Amino acid sequence: MLINKEKCALLVIDVQARLLPGVHESEALVKNCRWLMELAKLVGVPMLGTEQYPQGVGPTAEELKTLLPAEDFIGKTFFSCVDSPECNARLEAMDCETFVLCGMEAHACVMQSALRLREQGKTVYVVADAISARNPVDTEYAIARMRDEGVKIVTREMVGFEWMRRSDVPEFKDFSMKFLR
Repeated sequence: MLINKEKCALLVIDVQARLLPGVHESEALVKNCRWLMELAKLVGVPMLGTEQYPQGVGPTAEELKTLLPAEDFIGKTFFSCVDSPECNARLEAMDCETFVLCGMEAHACVMQSALRLREQGKTVYVVADAISARNPVDTEYAIARMRDEGVKIVTREMVGFEWMRRSDVPEFKDFSMKFLR
């Protein structure tokens, strides 16, 4: 099944600046999350960002924070976005059937959010090149477990081409010039 951008949202999970120095390949993580966020803006896919205990951990990385209004970053203490009442209310208000997830940490907040969304009957795609953890083995096993539980594992370019669907739409020129270089 291809990712349909209609009734779809991008969920950017806990890419907080203070945690990034300890995360494996954090520069690539931020770059790839930003790529997805900019693409979502181009094609009109709604986005929501989360921050794990922002009072203690701090805000989202500045490179990403500028792409969404402050009110679209939801603080939470639950690892799963679904278990956070405020975040879940926002997710439900989006009225989406499909969620594309990126962020960190792969084996904690990303995985728990993906599995809980699946429990709600949502179709969930996790972008393998836009998630990470402190230890690469945690990412590896999180991907394996999510796949076992019915989560679709994709790459950012897979998301891009599936959201585009065709090359004869105006957005494709922007996509090919800005995102495929």
